[in-house]
Amino acid sequence: MSIKKRMQGIPVVGDLMRRVYRKIRTGRQSGPVIPNSKDYWEKRYASGIDSGVGSYGIFAEFKAKILNAFVAKNNVKSVIEFGCGDGSQLELAAYPIYLGLDVSSTVIEICRKKFTSDNTKSFQQIHEYAGATAELALSLDVIYHVLEDKVFDEYMRSLFAAASRFVIVYSSDTNDNVGFEDTHVRHRQFSDWISTNTSGWKLKTQIPNQYPYKGDYKTGTFADFYVYEQS
Repeated sequence: MSIKKRMQGIPVVGDLMRRVYRKIRTGRQSGPVIPNSKDYWEKRYASGIDSGVGSYGIFAEFKAKILNAFVAKNNVKSVIEFGCGDGSQLELAAYPIYLGLDVSSTVIEICRKKFTSDNTKSFQQIHEYAGATAELALSLDVIYHVLEDKVFDEYMRSLFAAASRFVIVYSSDTNDNVGFEDTHVRHRQFSDWISTNTSGWKLKTQIPNQYPYKGDYKTGTFADFYVYEQS
């Protein structure tokens, strides 16, 4: 299957997909490079494309069910999310206090307008982040979209530094990228990074996805929940 056809099986559509495809550089040793992750998402949102199928429908409902139950059961009072996207997933959330961060200025403005009457929620671009913390830090459908090693390392350090009790990651946990070469997806075995680079954190539970990926991104996803707890 050609690179272009493989890309059509991932939630990138229309002219943006074709523009990104033309900009792909080949001949790399350590994963895909699509100008850079930040530019990709800014251009995507600025062109009117949403956060993707994972933030809508059955996937969003599944995530909200798991997260809302966890917040209630553990009496979580504050949540910070690294990669809030367009706020569609957040519309289903029940968080007492929430701070959403994202690399895209366009999507931060979208979220501010969407939740303008909700004073429990605030939003910042990631470069504005000044070290705020919360009981729970979230990373939902983000890690496998971080293409650059340095950005991934900085992202993970910020994620765990921001949490006082729990970190929840919703992602794949593998280095197998067969079939995803030259796309805006790069799978990472993030659990290895956590074992090597953090201390005082343990995996509390792993929750398999209700809709596992079987080749069609519209009906299944490769992400599961990984819940880490401060020991």
